[in-house]
Amino acid sequence: MSGEPRRAGLARGPVLILGSGGMLGRAWGRLLDREGLPGRRLDLPEFDLTRPEHLQRAVTRDFPLVVNCAAYTDVDGAEANEAAAAEVNAAGVGRLALRCRELSLTLVHYSTDFVFDGEARRPYQPEDRPNPVNAYGRTKLQGEAAVAASGCAHLLVRTSWLYAPWCRNFVAVIADAARKKPALRVVSDQTGRPTSAEHLAAATLRLLAAGALGLWHVTDGGQCTRLEMAARIAAAVNPGCRVESCATSEFPRPARRPAFSVLDISRTEEFLGKMPRWEDNLDDVVRRLERP
Repeated sequence: MSGEPRRAGLARGPVLILGSGGMLGRAWGRLLDREGLPGRRLDLPEFDLTRPEHLQRAVTRDFPLVVNCAAYTDVDGAEANEAAAAEVNAAGVGRLALRCRELSLTLVHYSTDFVFDGEARRPYQPEDRPNPVNAYGRTKLQGEAAVAASGCAHLLVRTSWLYAPWCRNFVAVIADAARKKPALRVVSDQTGRPTSAEHLAAATLRLLAAGALGLWHVTDGGQCTRLEMAARIAAAVNPGCRVESCATSEFPRPARRPAFSVLDISRTEEFLGKMPRWEDNLDDVVRRLERP
């Protein structure tokens, strides 16, 4: 997956969205509606990535473009259930990729900044060597390898710190807490790039339309700490809520988080233009947050 990405045209015909009920799947569904593109949306229980018979039934030549938004995303849960996470993120993805190769379909698949260890002093480029420090990252890296090994035409997109106006995510959790509490403590020693799910879906479609294949990084523009991100959310929903700094070590979690997981998006910006700033995307999403 190293070197310059290959290129191919955007597949013509209906789009199949797998995992359509999650943050990114919902963003893709709204994108198709907005762009007037035909497609089919599948999610549990109708479609389960771990069920080969579901793949055979759902993934057909009727859909020349398959967008996989289905994943095991419980980072802490994967520490105790790595086999379950791997069945979705690695084995299931591998079977999907082979099915796409068999039918000559193009596969869009998403991966994560957690394939890196967080020890770098500069943003991670697509060709940098991964070294995941938790089970979730390991299973996502195995999924990347399975896609590459399958021989299918694919666009593999790594992203980070995903959020949306819907579903449970960091932005929704912080906003809800800030409305209810006078103060929050948020870690200041984790740095990354937030990514709006809506921006990610739209940027992916632009990559496809421009003929991109291979491995790419897509996030919002800029970078921040979790503390900086939380402070901006709290200021928008309850300016009276104080957001105080703390260290990751003060809140032990089952899965280790990379301290620095900034993805290098320079190649993507050369191809598509500057990514919108995280502050702008975040402000827009906070205004539209679905209340619990």
